[in-house]
Amino acid sequence: MGSLMGLGAALMPMQFCSPAKKEGETIVTDPETVAQTLKAFGIQLYSVKDQMAENPQETMKALASYGYKQFEGFDGGKGILWGMETAEFKSLNSEIGVDFVATHCDVFKNLEAQAEQAAEVGMKYLICPWIGGQDSLDKYKAIAEQFNQIGETLKGYGLKFAYHNHDYTFVDQEGQLPQDVLMDNTDPALVDFEMDIYWVYVAGVDPEAYMKKYQDRFRLCHVKDAAAGIENPHERGVLLGQGEIPFAKLIKESQSLGMEYYIVEQEQFDGVTPMQAAEKNAAYLSKLEY
Repeated sequence: MGSLMGLGAALMPMQFCSPAKKEGETIVTDPETVAQTLKAFGIQLYSVKDQMAENPQETMKALASYGYKQFEGFDGGKGILWGMETAEFKSLNSEIGVDFVATHCDVFKNLEAQAEQAAEVGMKYLICPWIGGQDSLDKYKAIAEQFNQIGETLKGYGLKFAYHNHDYTFVDQEGQLPQDVLMDNTDPALVDFEMDIYWVYVAGVDPEAYMKKYQDRFRLCHVKDAAAGIENPHERGVLLGQGEIPFAKLIKESQSLGMEYYIVEQEQFDGVTPMQAAEKNAAYLSKLEY
């Protein structure tokens, strides 16, 4: 009899083996309804450019202590390794537990020298941060072809190439968005894109809809908030959570559209220093549920 009872228990449907639900308690079984937070996010070091110029090592250590697990650099006049030798640079990032994912740099000059450095320290991307507004779509097409060539070169170093947008490529020109021209005329195998969500948003374009239009093309993004009620698009930057961009929804949706890296950036500061803003933004993003 005991053996039969054991067999019956083994064959019993799983719902009858669940603990009893207490009155008023909701048991969540659908994983889609469970809130999540980002396991890792980064910061664009340009957010603290003055501090990086003064002491990059100590600045990077402080940022890591705030909870940033990824860095995206820029060339502040000391090169993409900030004056450090390869071994020192790698050792610092290992010590503070940070993955130096990418750097913004001038990809139109000394590309191979920068690629060699980036590859040696384990970066994944070199990113073009700026091309400036062009006066014709044909010029954007020519730049797209340059992007393809840059991507091909970086592929030989085990690196990827991406372009970071501003608002000017999301403003209608000749009946079309220049950003569309860049997307349509670049090879997805060679060119990725970094969406600066702020610049897309203040240009009047829906970031989520645009990511869906070009699914799997945007692999990185800048998480930067925009205040409501300010007309000048260049003056809307605020701390994360103080603006009107729906980041929880964007992060949730973007993960199914190919987004891999979420990089905090802030360029305007009201009532806080850049380092204080970096700390507050990290605290916000670490708790943001989506």
